[in-house]
Amino acid sequence: MNHNSTAAEVVGNPSLAPEKAVEPNQTVPASDSNATSNNNISLDRIEGRNIAPVSVGNDILDSSLSNTSDALQPSDSPSSMDKDATNALQKTSIPEFLKTDLAPSVNYSSRNAIPKVKDSPEDAVASLSKMNDMLLQSLTSYHSMRPWWSKGTDQELILARSLIENAPSVQNDPKLNQFAPLYRNFSMFRRSYELMEQTLKVYIYKEGERPIFHQPVLQGIYASEGWFMKLLKSSKHFVTKNPKKAHLFYLPFSTRMLEETLYVPNSHSRKNLIQCLRNYLSLITSRYSFWNRTGGADHFVVACHDWAPAETRKIMAHCIRALCNSDIKEGFQFGKDVSLAETYVRLPQHPLRQVGGRPPSKRKILAFFAGNMHGYLRPILLEHWENKDPDMKIFGPLPKVKGQMSYIQHMQSSKYCICARGYEVNSPRVVEAIFYECVPVIISDNFVPPFFETLKWESFAIFVPEKDIPNLKNILLSIPEKRYRKMQKRVKLVQQHFLWHPRPVKYDIFHMILHSIWYTRVFQISSK
Repeated sequence: MNHNSTAAEVVGNPSLAPEKAVEPNQTVPASDSNATSNNNISLDRIEGRNIAPVSVGNDILDSSLSNTSDALQPSDSPSSMDKDATNALQKTSIPEFLKTDLAPSVNYSSRNAIPKVKDSPEDAVASLSKMNDMLLQSLTSYHSMRPWWSKGTDQELILARSLIENAPSVQNDPKLNQFAPLYRNFSMFRRSYELMEQTLKVYIYKEGERPIFHQPVLQGIYASEGWFMKLLKSSKHFVTKNPKKAHLFYLPFSTRMLEETLYVPNSHSRKNLIQCLRNYLSLITSRYSFWNRTGGADHFVVACHDWAPAETRKIMAHCIRALCNSDIKEGFQFGKDVSLAETYVRLPQHPLRQVGGRPPSKRKILAFFAGNMHGYLRPILLEHWENKDPDMKIFGPLPKVKGQMSYIQHMQSSKYCICARGYEVNSPRVVEAIFYECVPVIISDNFVPPFFETLKWESFAIFVPEKDIPNLKNILLSIPEKRYRKMQKRVKLVQQHFLWHPRPVKYDIFHMILHSIWYTRVFQISSK
């Protein structure tokens, strides 16, 4: 079925801000200035050990770390492996990520500055259909590094890929027919999910000192990385303590806590944050052989802070990165990275509070948006639509006024919820719209929406190019009522994939994030 969705486009290289945009009614905790006063980051920050510090200004690590023969011995030492594995470890004694330079520092705009709109050339624009093509191409052409030595888990993944590609059709089941339009291939998704439940084992590294490692943030706009960490660490089903049985390895750090702990306010530099991650990886690679076996391809991170793509681009170049800031022009790569849903959790004790909204017949507002003026796009949106049309409820920050509709009530009463990018392509409004059963209208060129490899987003969301903001109302009015009601019904159906539960529920957001990572790894494996 062709829903005639308007395709998203790409704007190259938007300027960054020193902190994530603050969404409605949310405050950002102040950084720990004491924690960031020392620019020499050492491994004892990570592991609690007495190891010589590594200067963040150096491109080459301290010799005690760069030479693994002098470092901690891997628990799975070459003496316990076959000859090929021993040779492989010798070849990779200095991991590639240690040889790369640190990412250059970036000068960020002021939090209150409004970047100017820049025209993008046509070849810089990736439409939704183009992103669909890029995804499909990656499933057949992208392959991770061939492991230096094989193990049984590789064969299990190869078998899983074959079973997924040859999944029996389930679309003839009357009970499931209503769900099929939500997915690219419902039969493959069902089979892949079943195999994940039956097969997948994840090893979580114990190394790392709090608060950067092992300390999940469960509230605010960065909650996705924290909730995932919390729920995976407590999972007895997916987690294994035996790394030889693991299909995937999780690097349990919080990009939010990394920024809170180490970023020096007004420094406009992320070098010490990147150095901290580099030190952590040098510890992992000196203690274990698992990273070296695949170059990190079977390792993954779940990161929601805006800076995560730049912080991990070089030193975790081969990892699977689940990123909220899923921007093609910022290095997001189909076949290797996955889009992480950004969820704004207001009350960690009640993550499902106020879920739902009014039925379509009682949604009297055509379109709604409210938020701070972060980035270049939102001022343009307000310039065209604030106080210009009674059907278009477009605001800046929405104050709390007794007797007036709140932000949530507006979402619950609107047909379409405008999800306009802020400083970066991502916004928690995408998930909020689904949470409150409002059809998302995504205005963010180059944004790869969550679970893109599984969900058919055009079946329940509208994508409007940034350049078409002046024509926004006409675009929405051109959608027939019958199609709107069908999309709104699908929003309610897909909602289950975007809900956090204190104890994970089948097909919820925890399982969907894990499935995205699993599915990506399965299709990286080549039997040749």
